Amino acid sequence: MAEDNTSDKQDVSAVEMLRRIQTAESVLLPIPRDAFEKLYLSPKLPAAGNLRRTFGNPTPISLMGFLLAATPAAMQTMGWRGSGGNGGAILPVFIFFGGMVQIFGGLGEWIIGNTFSCALFFTYGTFWIVQGTTQMPFFGVGTNYSSTGNSLEGMTTPEYASTVGLYYVILSVLTFIYLICSIRTNVCLFLALFLLVICFALTAATFFQTALENLEAAAKLQKAAGAFNFALCLPIWHIFIAQMLEAVDFPFELPVGDLSTIVLGRSQRKKREAEI
Repeated sequence: MAEDNTSDKQDVSAVEMLRRIQTAESVLLPIPRDAFEKLYLSPKLPAAGNLRRTFGNPTPISLMGFLLAATPAAMQTMGWRGSGGNGGAILPVFIFFGGMVQIFGGLGEWIIGNTFSCALFFTYGTFWIVQGTTQMPFFGVGTNYSSTGNSLEGMTTPEYASTVGLYYVILSVLTFIYLICSIRTNVCLFLALFLLVICFALTAATFFQTALENLEAAAKLQKAAGAFNFALCLPIWHIFIAQMLEAVDFPFELPVGDLSTIVLGRSQRKKREAEI
């Protein structure tokens, strides 16, 4: 009888252990869609391997870098507290937080197979590096626009302003493509990219007006661009906070407005049609 009781207890313990293992795997392996959409900026797609379990989530890192560059940049563009100078005082912030941190985050997204997030962070990480280095005399971006080879003098010419304006037009087009793709992600990201398209368009208009020497109109457009830049930071802050709360299993969660279940992907539609 004693042996039978011992055997029964061992069987119960084994079943309980298996139940615990199964529960852990059900939480960790197939990440629920609502949790996935908070942790990443890409829609949930099949991914081979366990890289998302092996490595940490790189998305909040990139968002943090973007926010620490974009938020003060928006404020100084609007001239808050007497700030200005095209953010010259925080060029290292643009390059290292806005640029390098997003590039590292983009590499992490690439490793775990989040192609859309990877493209976003590589694009805007490089944007901030360009934004910072453009204002450094070492790079001499205005040299070709000055008859004397003076870079700072060249940066005040209409040709220089028009060229930079075209760059921002292309950034607007690229961001619009990202905006269309973000319809499959979440409301916060879609709203941020929508506002970013307008921000880049207004910045392009600022440089075009500068080239035409309409400085008053250029100043107004620049402030408007700063306002849209600040506005787009707000939903990004929301995503960042939601992801950090999710990362530490906080008692409550912030919704980000998951769109992946509303706007079905091509593979999801085909699967649904096959089931009908």
